[in-house]
Amino acid sequence: MPRFTPLVASLPSTVPFVGPETQERARGSVFAARLGANENVFGPSPKAIQAMQAAIPDIWKYGDPENHDLKHALAAHHKVAVENIVVGAGIDGLLGSLCRMLVEHDTPVVTSKGGYPTFNFHVAGYGGTLETVPYLNDAEDPAALLAKARQVDASLIYLANPDNPMGSWHSAAIVQDMIDNLPNGAVLCLDEAYIEFAPNGTAPTIDVSNPNVIRFRTFSKAYGMAGARVGYAIGHADLIDSFNKVRNHFGMNRAAQAGALAALQDQEYLAETLANVTSAKARLGDIARWNGLEPLSSATNFVTMDCGRDGDYARALVGALMARDIFVRMPFVAPGDRCIRVSAGRPADLDLFEKALPEALKAIT
Repeated sequence: MPRFTPLVASLPSTVPFVGPETQERARGSVFAARLGANENVFGPSPKAIQAMQAAIPDIWKYGDPENHDLKHALAAHHKVAVENIVVGAGIDGLLGSLCRMLVEHDTPVVTSKGGYPTFNFHVAGYGGTLETVPYLNDAEDPAALLAKARQVDASLIYLANPDNPMGSWHSAAIVQDMIDNLPNGAVLCLDEAYIEFAPNGTAPTIDVSNPNVIRFRTFSKAYGMAGARVGYAIGHADLIDSFNKVRNHFGMNRAAQAGALAALQDQEYLAETLANVTSAKARLGDIARWNGLEPLSSATNFVTMDCGRDGDYARALVGALMARDIFVRMPFVAPGDRCIRVSAGRPADLDLFEKALPEALKAIT
């Protein structure tokens, strides 16, 4: 047998999310409405599609390991220096690199119980000790995160703003207060994957002079390119440069680089997408209320719906919807697991959900 490290030998072999394709293979049919993975079903800009298609004949070449054109465009977009930007294979890939840089055996790391599980997966993979605090009123609790970080002398604190899986968010003032009160030596990992969907005043001003804050953005959500795997981080030049010590320098797909650059340059299409998502969320809220569920306020591209019961009831509802070819998900941890989570969809997708939801509720009553 291979000589696995003791850490790897001790870990379970698991996947943080069971993909819809896995479930489709198990059930022997595809879902009619794919509304569970927080994907942007409105898709990427046509200009991004054209750019990716144009790049295919050159796919025999490696992608630019410096991500030069995309990094310079992102730096200009955010009004920072190019040294303050790192590009990687989605936020997930960059989170793995960040944990590799800051987490080793028994390093304390603080996050919210029930928050984004892929971050926890990376922490465990480098032997860190995960310390969690509960959600407060269906939102992550910055004050509790800071208190726990001080208590355990954490090297890394994770906060998603807006949040997945509840769709909640904090104002820029609250997040900035958290930044201003970080414990000595702790790095705040601020996941802003859904920031384009959030109200004005959600994101604090980008300050790359602070070496203890790193902010993550993605092309997976608002830009509709989840399958392309393009994410980036903004931070202090020294922290960003440290990624060069551990990152996969040839990890970026050449066509995806071209597509992300074109998507960033098409802000008009992004505005159309945001309007479509807003409309879809409003309709999802109506559908929820018509069926006795309570939609939670959302600053993301999904709506989390309170089923008013416990986790077993919500899991049964997820199963009943899947039996009717509607793919949705739910938060994993109580009390959030009383809810189901439904991504914004096209009108035809929402027609199917609207028809299936009352049938599913009746089936589990």
